[in-house]
Amino acid sequence: MACRDSVGTPYEITLQLHRDGALYGTVGERCGWVLTRLARGVAEARAGHEARWPDPDDRFPDDTELFAFRYRARNGVVGGGELRCQLRTIPVWVPGLRGPGGEWRLTRRAFLEAWGGGGVGMRAILTSSELGVFVEALVAEAEDCLGSHKPGKPARSL
Repeated sequence: MACRDSVGTPYEITLQLHRDGALYGTVGERCGWVLTRLARGVAEARAGHEARWPDPDDRFPDDTELFAFRYRARNGVVGGGELRCQLRTIPVWVPGLRGPGGEWRLTRRAFLEAWGGGGVGMRAILTSSELGVFVEALVAEAEDCLGSHKPGKPARSL
């Protein structure tokens, strides 16, 4: 949903989380610039050539916590939902083609967790490709919500 200035012009976004068609939580007041930066960071990381992460699905921006959005009331009270994305490194045993041999392979995944105002949580585990698609969709929806203006940028010049 759009954040509006004193004359009603949209300039940023806040996310409304829905679950099974019902409002689940409202988070991330003025978070559009964070999402735009993350979308760019995921695309750049996937396009890079890291020896440590040869699989592009394991490549993410360097931060361990990619974002943590919470609901904040005007009086500063935190509650009403949370959306968080953290990176985790997961070891996976890859058995050898013959015999008992094998090796450990490290993968990285984004853990996207949403918590509703009532304390119920949901989790999705995403590759960098899946996270990129998700964040790009949020940014595109934000741009639609704001008209043709990018999140984090003023909708009009002052």
